[in-house]
Amino acid sequence: MSNENEPTIPPPDGTGAGTDSGNETKPAVPAVIEQKEQEAPKSGENLDFPDEEFRALEKETGEREEKPAPMSENESREPETDDEQEAGHEGMGFLDHLEELRWRIIRGGIAFLVAALVCAFFADFLVNDVLIRPLIQSGTNIHLQNLVPYGQLSLYFQVVFFSAFMLAFPYLAWEIWKFVEPGLHESERSASRFMILFISICFFTGIAFGYFVFLPISLKFFAGFGTTLITNNISVQDYISFFLGTLLTTGIVFELPFISYVLSKIGLLTPAFMRFYRRHAVVTMLIVAAIVTPSTDMVTQMVIAIPMILLYEISIFISGRVQKNRNKKLMEESAA
Repeated sequence: MSNENEPTIPPPDGTGAGTDSGNETKPAVPAVIEQKEQEAPKSGENLDFPDEEFRALEKETGEREEKPAPMSENESREPETDDEQEAGHEGMGFLDHLEELRWRIIRGGIAFLVAALVCAFFADFLVNDVLIRPLIQSGTNIHLQNLVPYGQLSLYFQVVFFSAFMLAFPYLAWEIWKFVEPGLHESERSASRFMILFISICFFTGIAFGYFVFLPISLKFFAGFGTTLITNNISVQDYISFFLGTLLTTGIVFELPFISYVLSKIGLLTPAFMRFYRRHAVVTMLIVAAIVTPSTDMVTQMVIAIPMILLYEISIFISGRVQKNRNKKLMEESAA
């Protein structure tokens, strides 16, 4: 028989009656003690970090520290082609560009030195058969004379220097172009693959025109002009200055197609502009040919003017091709 004085656990409804007449009643346990027993940590459980959220946050932070930073698409792979390696120059600093320029100047200087040694070996041939021969063929009324003790030494140095520059010109142009090329877009690089060949052909064509056409005409006129009672004794320094100045001028003038290409690329020159001023350009070139040509013969003047007019027409064609490619690219970009 149960003890009537023993306390019983009240039912959930608070009526005080037992849930079942056949079940035994439990002794009453304070709610606070039961809650502490439930919240007490089990044996073997980590007492330092009881908070599960804190441990999860610590684990996630550790994974972030161990995981390497994500690499960009350009850093995830090394450049494989020459174009990709050249594209890396865009991220170079100012000192890196100076270092690259220094090495290109050094390589260009070495190439020029090698060309100068080769030309020095053939110095007598360059002076006797290349420099003086146009003067000899112009007539017998012109003679060279040396007015200073070091005149012939200076003459040989100038001949070797200019010949070495001409011989090393393609390589020097290539070094300059390779330094500038990384700053261009991919389409501009592909369009400029034969640029060094184009520049060299224009330059050497101008040199050949000046040597085989312009110099003989000028020297024959100078030799036959005036009275025969005056002997034309020309200083060696004056002759070499006239010789080199003529060849350099014609070489630069024949770079007009290349200059037109560059100006058309950057948008400063258009074929419509050149066609509109074609008449003005032709008249200007005829005037220039009349000024630079010592003879008053129209045939001689046309020999000088016709190549200049042809260069102008070639420049119009090149500018038109550049504009056509630019318009095609713009249409493709707008369509995309």
